[in-house]
Formats: sequence, C-alpha cells, structure tokens
Amino acid sequence: MVVNTLVAFFSASGVTAKVAGRLAIGIGADIFEIKPEVPYTEADLRWTNPLARCNREKIGRKDVPIAKRIENMDKYDNVLIGFPIWYYGAPNIIATFLKSYDLSGKKIALFATSGGSDMGKTAEKLKPYISKDAEIIDAKLMFEDTGIKDLVEWADKLGI
Repeated sequence: MVVNTLVAFFSASGVTAKVAGRLAIGIGADIFEIKPEVPYTEADLRWTNPLARCNREKIGRKDVPIAKRIENMDKYDNVLIGFPIWYYGAPNIIATFLKSYDLSGKKIALFATSGGSDMGKTAEKLKPYISKDAEIIDAKLMFEDTGIKDLVEWADKLGI
C-alpha cells in the first residue's frame, strides 16, 4: 500500500500525541511530530504566568522555529494536523509549520485537543498560512479518550 496520508502533530502535554498515534495507526498513515527547536519547559507552558514563553509567543504572534523538516512532503495528498488549543486557536508553531511547506493541492484536516475550549475559528485563522491551492476540509475537536474507531470514521467521512 502506498501511504499518501501524513498525521503531523504538536503536543505539549502528550494528549495530542496519543490521539495522533491512534489516528495514524487506524488509517495507516505516516506520522511526524512537530517539535520546536527549543523544547518547551514546564515554566514555558504555564499559561497563568503572563511572562511565560507560550504567552509571549501567542501575544507577539511570533514564529516558533521547528527542529526538523519533512523532506518528502510532496508525496502526501492528505495532511492531518493535530495540536492543543491555546487561547482559542492553534499554537504559533502550527502556523510556522504550515508556512514551511507548499501544500498546494493537498487536503488538510485539523484536529485538536483541549481542556475546555472548542475549535472556534481555528481553521479560519490558519487559512492565511496555507498555500492558495490547499484546502482545509475539516477541523474537529478530539478528546484524550477518542478511540481508533471514531478516528477512522472521521477520516473516512473526509475521504481519507
């Protein structure tokens, strides 16, 4: 079987990583972890501290340099991107990831995990960062316990 689907994800606490892993296994996709060049520390992620790195990045709309690149992005027709919801949207590293590749002609689906927020306008906010010929076909909130069966059904509904 030729794999033409990639599950790429950023995970701060491990929750999104678990969902991404189940999704990739369920649909037989390749998987790639989006990691920052400088890993986040616990203090960096303490959103209740206004001076924490996560807050400075989000408020300053800063790009977050990514540690590794996908060298063969052109082989994928479908790219499913997972992340935790931060401030009712995607962490800045997701915008950096999207800007790093020509995603023309690809179907892009977003999935997120959250401790209480919904997807809101996340897809709409990320649209300016993707290639003009790429399409975000869906954006869905997942939960830590979302099972493989539900993840596969979601991908099937998207034609992936």
